Amino acid sequence: MKTLAADAASVGNPTLNIAIFVAFVVITMGIVIKASKTTKKASDFYTGGGQFSGPQNGFAIAGDYLSAASFLGIAGAIAVYGYDGFLYSVGFLVAWLVALLLVAELLRNTGRFTMADVLSFRLKERPVRMAAALSTLTVSLFYLLAQMAGAGGLVALLLNIDGKTGQSIVVAVVGLLMIAYVLIGGMKGTTYVQMVKAVLLIAGAAIMFFLVLFAVKGNFSTLLAQAQDSVNQSTNDAVAGRDILAPGAKYGISNMSQLDFISLGIALVLGTAGLPHVLMRFYTVPTSKEARRSVTWAIGLIGAFYLFTLGLGYGAAKMVGPDKILAAPGKENSAAPLLAFELGGTIFLAIISAVAFATILAVVAGLAITASASFAHDIYASVIKRGNASEEQQVRVSRITVVVIGLVAIVLGILAMGQNIAFLVALAFAVAASANLPTLLFSLFWKKFNTTGALFSIYGGLLICIGLIVVSPAVSGKPTSMFPDADFALFPLSNPGIVSIPAAFLLAVIGTHIGRRKLENPAKQSEMEVRSLTGVGVEKAVSH
Repeated sequence: MKTLAADAASVGNPTLNIAIFVAFVVITMGIVIKASKTTKKASDFYTGGGQFSGPQNGFAIAGDYLSAASFLGIAGAIAVYGYDGFLYSVGFLVAWLVALLLVAELLRNTGRFTMADVLSFRLKERPVRMAAALSTLTVSLFYLLAQMAGAGGLVALLLNIDGKTGQSIVVAVVGLLMIAYVLIGGMKGTTYVQMVKAVLLIAGAAIMFFLVLFAVKGNFSTLLAQAQDSVNQSTNDAVAGRDILAPGAKYGISNMSQLDFISLGIALVLGTAGLPHVLMRFYTVPTSKEARRSVTWAIGLIGAFYLFTLGLGYGAAKMVGPDKILAAPGKENSAAPLLAFELGGTIFLAIISAVAFATILAVVAGLAITASASFAHDIYASVIKRGNASEEQQVRVSRITVVVIGLVAIVLGILAMGQNIAFLVALAFAVAASANLPTLLFSLFWKKFNTTGALFSIYGGLLICIGLIVVSPAVSGKPTSMFPDADFALFPLSNPGIVSIPAAFLLAVIGTHIGRRKLENPAKQSEMEVRSLTGVGVEKAVSH
């Protein structure tokens, strides 16, 4: 195993890798600095002034959504677990239909900057904004945790850093770069970086996919058979003989693991429509029609990418092998970079890894700006200052929040190093689906829904979901847990979605019936219904 680890940790040329990383950072920082010259108002900082077209925003959404989990985590999961790993791709893609059909256009019609704008439209503003902002901050930190962990493993592999201290330094550098991107460019700069990154990532995945197909002369069946042969020859007792072409390698071992898969699927499919950094993207376009167009563009781009992950995962299983993948720094997350090295050598590895690094930077920047905007706009301006904060004050508080969130994300990312990124992101999806989605849907579609129901759902869903994660095998009790030497895993499932999401919907109903039975603000409720369905009054509201 030591020999394997040495081989896996010595791919590529660290000097070349650093040079391409630095070149990417310089180019994108130039884009961010240029964008910062037109960032003057709060709306510019938060939503880029709502000036992006549907296709532009579609590319930016793809850039925001196709995170390190998509490129590194899923490719690794497919390489090691096969069919069960591809279920992540299916869940992440199908989730967009929920966002398109139930959320995108209605949200654009009723909000301005953040998810809390929608919830506070007809409910009591201060308590609902506080709850929504806390939920946004929590989901964003969970997502940041995954991206930071991916950064540590990826760069450790490329720079031959084998040790927690070195990887921790890498995570800290990524966090500091993220802070710089957001402080300088705001949403405009971040959006341009995400668009560039989406093009690079999809193009890179496509090139790797077709190189894998070329290696098997275009016969995908041959690829699958050879990937299975590679797994059969593994020296790892847990991997050898595993059937990666059929369901069950990860989630079919027992009834409990099958239940865990159902829980994961529910979280993935429902989580996207509650992710704050995705929801905020709908405000960067001028009309609800463009919001709808941006989602359809995003679905096409994201769908194509997830099809490529199937080839990347099985290609890594065939050409790299699960033993070498699991022995490398970053473990499963190293599958895609190791495959790039096998396909094109040192230079191709450096380019693909720079794209993966760009992926992480772009996503963490989007998450940071969403969380900071929510705190500044919803908590500081609306709750603390009661609507009396100037735009300059909001932007200043938002910038301070970015620094704080970046530092917290660095610490959490160091704790999460070595975990599969796709799995960590699935936890963020579970939190989003539990805390945000029920409240959003009831606020948009249920006339009797009231403030008590919203607070019950947000706080209850948040506490139940996080509480179950803390006492789950994801945190302790297993060798792959975040704290492998401890065991306080009282809840048997790694993903709590199957319990926390229905519980949040139920709490919303209970809270609504406990609260006042009459409508809190019938006029506002009627206005919200008309605006969400027709878009009447949106432009007027946004211009103020």
